[in-house]
Amino acid sequence: MTVLTQTKDVSSTEAALKAALTQTIAAITKDPKTANVVFRADTSLKDGVRCAANVRDFEPLVVDEPPSLGGTDAGMNPVELVLAALGTCQEIVYAAYASVLGIRLDGVSVASKGNLDLRGLFGLDPDARPGYSEVRFETSITSPESADRIQELVALAESRCPVLDILTRPVTVRGTVVLNGEQIHQQDWS
Repeated sequence: MTVLTQTKDVSSTEAALKAALTQTIAAITKDPKTANVVFRADTSLKDGVRCAANVRDFEPLVVDEPPSLGGTDAGMNPVELVLAALGTCQEIVYAAYASVLGIRLDGVSVASKGNLDLRGLFGLDPDARPGYSEVRFETSITSPESADRIQELVALAESRCPVLDILTRPVTVRGTVVLNGEQIHQQDWS
């Protein structure tokens, strides 16, 4: 479960968040071309099934599998990262819209779960997907605001969350494989 809890310095935190967002929105309104951005992650296999994910200037994130899937449990596995991405993205979108709309949030947490049939991963059943067959999440909100005001926020968060959008709507994925400097495979999924 991921948790966003407001600190004692709520007003300055909310004010900084609102200022950053309104500045970005104003810049996009002035020049819509600035709305198109590219996010990037570079990953590499390190040992066994343990990988490192590098994003911007952060310390590398260790990604691994539990021992039952051949790993050493040194970090979350990729499908757990998807659940964490969904939960944290929901929380961020709630906080962002609440700050802009002046809605007070005392806490937001998301518990995410996904059903995965390992027969799909191992190729044991052609009808079993290798990925999640279902993802569920529950968002818990603590706020002095009215239920109607929070419903307004829920509608915005669920319609504007990038990770929820990625998971629920088809998106084109393009992949290439390069062997010793030469591209040997290319695939588009849409």
